[in-house]
Amino acid sequence: MAARLSLQDIESRVEQLSGREEYSSELIYDLLLAYGKPKSTVTRLRKGDTNVASDPTSDVLLKNVVDFRVTDSNLMSAVTMLKEDPEVQRFSPRFVIATDLKELSAIDMRTGESLLTPVKEIDQHFSFFLPWAGMEKTQFISEAHADIKAAERMGKLFDELHKANPEMLKVEGGRHALNVFFTRLLFCFFAEDTGIFEANQFTNALASHTLEDGSDTAQMLARIFLALDTARPEDKPSYLRRFPYVNGQLFTVREHEIIPEFTSKARQMLIELGTLKWEEINPDIFGSMFQTIVSTQKRSDLGQHYTSVPNILKTIEPLFMDALRDEYRRSIDSSKRLEKLLDRISEIKIFDPACGTGNFLVIAYKELRRLEHSILERMAELDSRHQVLFTSSRINIQNFYGIEIEDVAAEIAVLSLWIAKHQMNVEFKDKFGVEIPLIPLREAGHIVSKNACRIDWNDVCPNEEGGEIYLIGNPPYKGGKSAPKKLKEDYPFVFQGRPYSKNLDYIALWFIKGAEYIAKSSAKLSFVTTNSVAQGEHVSLMFPYIFSLGLEIGYAYTSFKWSNNAKRNAGVTVAVISLQAKTGGPKRIYTDGAYREVSQINGYLAAGPHIYVKPARRHTSPSMPPMCLGSMPKDGGNLILTREEKNDLLRKWPNLAYLVKGFVGGAEFIKGLERFCLWISDEQLEAVSSVPEIQERFDRVREYRMESAAQSTVDYAIYPNRFKQISYRPTDSIIFPRVSSERREYIPIGYLECDVVIGDSANAIYDAEPWLFALLTSRMHMVWARAVGGQLETRFRYSNTLVYNNFPVPPLSDEAKVELADAAFRVLDVREYHCECTLAELYDPEEMPIDLREAHQQVDLLVDSLYSKRVFTSDEERLTRLFALYEEMGEKEH
Repeated sequence: MAARLSLQDIESRVEQLSGREEYSSELIYDLLLAYGKPKSTVTRLRKGDTNVASDPTSDVLLKNVVDFRVTDSNLMSAVTMLKEDPEVQRFSPRFVIATDLKELSAIDMRTGESLLTPVKEIDQHFSFFLPWAGMEKTQFISEAHADIKAAERMGKLFDELHKANPEMLKVEGGRHALNVFFTRLLFCFFAEDTGIFEANQFTNALASHTLEDGSDTAQMLARIFLALDTARPEDKPSYLRRFPYVNGQLFTVREHEIIPEFTSKARQMLIELGTLKWEEINPDIFGSMFQTIVSTQKRSDLGQHYTSVPNILKTIEPLFMDALRDEYRRSIDSSKRLEKLLDRISEIKIFDPACGTGNFLVIAYKELRRLEHSILERMAELDSRHQVLFTSSRINIQNFYGIEIEDVAAEIAVLSLWIAKHQMNVEFKDKFGVEIPLIPLREAGHIVSKNACRIDWNDVCPNEEGGEIYLIGNPPYKGGKSAPKKLKEDYPFVFQGRPYSKNLDYIALWFIKGAEYIAKSSAKLSFVTTNSVAQGEHVSLMFPYIFSLGLEIGYAYTSFKWSNNAKRNAGVTVAVISLQAKTGGPKRIYTDGAYREVSQINGYLAAGPHIYVKPARRHTSPSMPPMCLGSMPKDGGNLILTREEKNDLLRKWPNLAYLVKGFVGGAEFIKGLERFCLWISDEQLEAVSSVPEIQERFDRVREYRMESAAQSTVDYAIYPNRFKQISYRPTDSIIFPRVSSERREYIPIGYLECDVVIGDSANAIYDAEPWLFALLTSRMHMVWARAVGGQLETRFRYSNTLVYNNFPVPPLSDEAKVELADAAFRVLDVREYHCECTLAELYDPEEMPIDLREAHQQVDLLVDSLYSKRVFTSDEERLTRLFALYEEMGEKEH
C-alpha cells in the first residue's frame, strides 16, 4: 500500500525527477517511489517478481497500478493501443504509459483523462498520478484539486514577487495594490479560458512580448491592463487592439497602484499559470483560498474557513429557494403565474453582511439563475411567442449585497460575482442559443469594505417596505471572553448603551444586528454558526432579546460537522439558524438530512417553549444525590505524587501508607494516568512531623500559596497539609469529567472505590448507587449535556449546577433502579474485559468495541423507556421530551 504523503511531499518528490538531460527505463520505478509506493514493492517489480507482462523486456505491468512501455512509435498511437491490450483488460492497471524517454503519454483508465508532456516537465503534471498516492479524483475533489493547484502556484508567485520587491508591502497602499494585481491576474486567466478573451490571449501576449529575464514584464502588464480599460481599439497599441474593453473599474488605474517587478523565474511562473485550465475554477471555493495567497502565515490554513456548497445550500434552500421552486411547480401550466414568478425573483435582494469572498452570494445567484432558466424554458413550451424573452437575464448582480472588512476579500467578492455571471451566461447560451456577453461590465454587486458591526446595514442594503430580502452568510465566531481585544471593541457599537454579557460569542453581534434589521419586515435571515451559540449559558444571553423583537426561528439545522472541498477540512461543528417574523406556520428542524415539522423552536434548537436553563443549587429530583466539584489542591503540585514518588516515600516510611490515596482528575481518568496524593488531616500532622520529604512538600505548598494573587489562597497557606477545597468523602463515588472530546458519543464516567480522591477537573458524586451510573452514561443524559452544558473550545463542558442539577429525571421505581444497576454493571464488566485499553481508546467512536457499544445501547433503550413509551427516533425528540419534563418540574416547584 502506498505510503501516506501530503500533496506537497509528492510535488517535491516528482520535482526531483524533472529537468534531467536524459532518462532511462528506470523512470517508472522512480515515479512509483515518488508517489509513496513501498520500496519493497518497487524492488520486487524491478526484479520481475511482480511484473505480470507477457514481455517484461518491453513492458512493466503491475496489477491494478500501471502498464509502462518504452517505445519509438508514435506515443499517442502507442498509448491508445496499450489501453486496448488484453493484458491491460485483464490486470486493470490504473494508468497506461508510453514513452520514448523524451516525451510521455499516459491515460487514466478510470477517468479517461490523458496526458502528453516532455518527461523533463513531469513535475508540472504531478497531480495526474495522484491516485497512486490514494488521492482519488472524485467529483468534488477533482474540482478542488484544480483550485488548490492554481491557488498554491499563485502563492508561490506571490512569494517570488515579494522576494523581488521587498519594499512593496512596506509602502502605503502596497499590500492593497498587490491584492488588486492578483485579482486582475485571476480575471485574465479565467477570461482567456472561457471565451471572454480570445483563447490564451493574455498568456500568449506575455510570452511573445516580454524578455525572458522578466525585466519588462511589469511594463507589459501595465500596458495590457490599460488596454482592458480602454474603450476604443484605435487608442490601444496595435499588438493589444484585440484585447476587449472590460469596464467595471477592474482595470482602472487606482491610487497607490503598483505593479511588481518580475524576475526571470516570476515571469516563467506567470506564464505557467496561464497554461492551467482556469475555466475549471469555481468562484464559490477559489475566492476563499485565493485570499490566503497574500498572507503567508495564513497559507497553512488554506481553505480552513471556507464554507462548502452543501453547507451554503442549507441556508438558501429552506430560506427561499425551496419556496420558489414550489411556486414554480404550482405555476407550471400557467404562463401568467410563471411570468409573475419571474418578476418576483428579478426583484429579490440577497445580502451577506459577512460576505468574505462572496461564496454565499455566488451560490445564491447561480440558483436563482437556474430557476430563471427553468421558468423561461417552460414559458416557451407553453407559448413559443415567449422566446422573445431569450435575450438576457433578469437576475441582476446589482441585487446582491455584501459587507466585508478585508478589502482584498471584498474585491474578490465582486470578481466572483462577475465570474459566476459569465458561467451562468454560458449555461443560458447552451439552453437557448443566445449569447449574453459579460463585457463590457455594466453592473457589479454592492460589496462594501466596512466593519459590519459598526455601520447601519440599511445604508448598504435598504430594507424597504414590501421588498423581498434574504440575509445569508457565515459570520465570524471568535468566542466571548477569549475574543481578541480589537473585536471586543465592536460590542458597544452593536448594543448602543444596552447591557450585554462579556460571554457573548462574537458571532452574536451578527444575530443581534440581523434581528434588528429584519424586525417588523418580511426579510428573513439564515446564518451558518458555531453550534455553541445554541448551547449552555449562551442561549440565555442571546435569544431572549432576539425573540423580544417579535421574531422566531423559522428552521434550524442541528449540529453537524463542517466539511468542504478545500485542502484542509476545517474541524468545526456548526449549526444553521434562520430567523423570521412570527408566523402561525410550522417550523422545521433538520437533522442528518431529514427534517420534522414542529410548532416552535427554542434557543437550544429543539421543539418546545422558550426555556432558559440556568444554574441551580440543588437537583430538581429528590432521588438524585448531590454532585459536587472535585477536591482542589491549589498546591503547586506538591501534594500530588507520581507512582515512583509514592513508592520512594513508602519504601522509606512504610507506616505512612494510610496517608496516601489515589488521585484522579478528568484527564487522568480518561487517559488512564496514575497519580496519588498526600491526604493528611490536622490530627495526623504529628505523625509526619519527623518526615523531611513531607515537610519539604509542605514548605513548597506554603510558598506557592503565599505568592497567589487570590487572598483566600494566601490565607490558606497556614494549612499546607490540606487541599484548598475538600469534597472527598470515604465512600464509593462516581467521577464525571468536566471536559470531554466532542467526538465521543458518551462522556466516559467511572465508578471509584472509597480510597480515591477526585480532583477538581472532574465532578464527584459520593454515596453513589449503581443505577445512577447507568442514568448518567445514557444517551438521554448525553443529549441534555450537549444542549445545556455548552462547549469549551470544541469539547463538551459539564457543569454540576447547570447540567446535572437541571437534568429532568422522572420518578424511578425500585424495580427500575435494579434494572438500571444491572445495565450499569454490564457496561463496567465490558470495560474490565478490555482493561488493557484506556477509556480514551474505548470511547473513540471509530475504535469503540462492539460489546461495549452494545452494552451502552442497552442502557440507552432502558433509560429511553423511563421517559417515553414511544421509541425515540432522534436525539431532537429526546431533547424535546427533556425540555417538556423540565418545564413540568419547574411549574411544580412554583
